Amino acid sequence: MGTGIAAWGTTAQEAAAHHPADAHVPAGGRHFVRAVDVDADPATTWRWVCQLGVAPYSYDLVDNLGRRSPRTLTPGAERLHLGQHVLFGPVVELETGRLLVVAARGLGRRVCGPVAMSYEVVPGRRTPSRILLCLAVGPPRRPLPLLDRAWQAALGAGDLVMARRQLLTLRDLAEGHAPA
Repeated sequence: MGTGIAAWGTTAQEAAAHHPADAHVPAGGRHFVRAVDVDADPATTWRWVCQLGVAPYSYDLVDNLGRRSPRTLTPGAERLHLGQHVLFGPVVELETGRLLVVAARGLGRRVCGPVAMSYEVVPGRRTPSRILLCLAVGPPRRPLPLLDRAWQAALGAGDLVMARRQLLTLRDLAEGHAPA
């Protein structure tokens, strides 16, 4: 199972594979893959992934201005659409029931560079479903490639902390165990 900042909860194949987020940043960057098995049917798991259009489901004090992410499903949140703002940017790719891709635009792209995240609901290894999350970060830019590499590593480390909490929260909610 993948560990470290590049991968968490993944198989070696999942960590090395091309993910939909990768297609939304220039070639030559890095990606960070996280995954969690969910003991809930894929439709329920997908419904909780759609809740990312409502709140981030990570550390609410840090990424939701202290407001608690909802612990019940928000009616209509499953009706995502291209261009809708989710997390840090617009939805750029969507396959209802299976795939959500968000890419940084505007200020987010100016601050973070080319960044995209994909959430895939796939069959679990030992459970009915699994969430694969890929954070893709574009390549270092000139004239400061060393600074950009450090920024990529910092994004990966920060994402590991935040994404792990997000995936565990979504898993627990999909399984019917509301986390504290």
